[in-house]
Parts: sequence; C-alpha cells; structure tokens
Amino acid sequence: MVEPGLIKAAQAGDGDALISLLREIENHVYRTAYYILNNEQDAMDAAQEALIRIYTKIGTYEEKAQFKTWVQRIVTNICIDKFRRTKPTVSIDEHDMVFHDSHSVEEEVLSAYAVKDIRLAIDKLPEHHRAVVVLRYLQDFSYNEIADSLDLPLNTVKSYLFRARQQLQTYLHDYQKGGVRR
Repeated sequence: MVEPGLIKAAQAGDGDALISLLREIENHVYRTAYYILNNEQDAMDAAQEALIRIYTKIGTYEEKAQFKTWVQRIVTNICIDKFRRTKPTVSIDEHDMVFHDSHSVEEEVLSAYAVKDIRLAIDKLPEHHRAVVVLRYLQDFSYNEIADSLDLPLNTVKSYLFRARQQLQTYLHDYQKGGVRR
C-alpha cells in the first residue's frame, strides 16, 4: 500500500512526506468509510476526520502492525462511532448505469438491481458484522488483518463473518432461487 520509507520520513517530521502519505491513502480511507456508512457526505466527513487523526497520530504508529491495518482501525472506529451517533439511512440516489455491447440491456438492469439489493442487505447487518464484511469482501483483508484492524480475536472475526454470511443469505433468498426480485 505505502512505502515504508515514506512512513518513516513522515514520522520523522518531513511535512512533504506526510502530505504524500495522506494523498496516497485518501482514496482507500474514503472508500472504506463509504462502504461502512453508505452515505457520501458521512463518508467524506469520516474520511476527513480519519486523515486528520492519522496526521496528528503518525508518530504513534509502531511497526508491530501493518500500516494499512493501523489506518483501517482508525477509519473503522471513526465510522462505527459516527454510525452509533446517527441512525443509518438508505441512500435513494441512483447511480448511472453504463450499458455495454457485450451484455443485453436486461442483464445490465438485473445486475444493477442485484448490486443495489446486495448493498441494502449489507446495510441491514449489525455494525460489527457489516465492518467485517466490508473489510473481507470489499477491501480484501485477510482474517488476521481484520482482527488487527478491529482489535478483535481471530475467532470472533470468523464468527462474525459466518453469521454475516448467514444473514446475507436470508436477506438475498430471492437471488438464490434464480434471481427473481420481489
């Protein structure tokens, strides 16, 4: 994700290195916040707060953990705090669909509905289950990286993922029966 030399330079007080470091991780931070909060404005606020916290706490980063898991812990904790402070809302904003020649219009529409329904199903999960699902399947973190990021025991991460998958299967039951949307 980030070169270790850049991290060390930022920790040593090199302002340019710190700015470069923050620019390198800002998209990752925002994307994680958006996946957890599912609201563009809240995600922007959480990402900004996370970047400020990283800026002020870079000196406390120790190489015991990977830098990306340290950053992920900060972002996830901020999002969970924000989620607890406000009731979750479902965005009604629609995204533009791009149609490609290789697929039929019907396939594109069904795919767009599937993505939307999966996102809504993830939003129904309890916050701790949602966090592990986002980190595992959307951010491609390993179980150990998730455990480090969320400061959870490895078996708890596995348990949360197992329960989250069961809940998602229940929520997405129609798709298991051939993709019929009701």
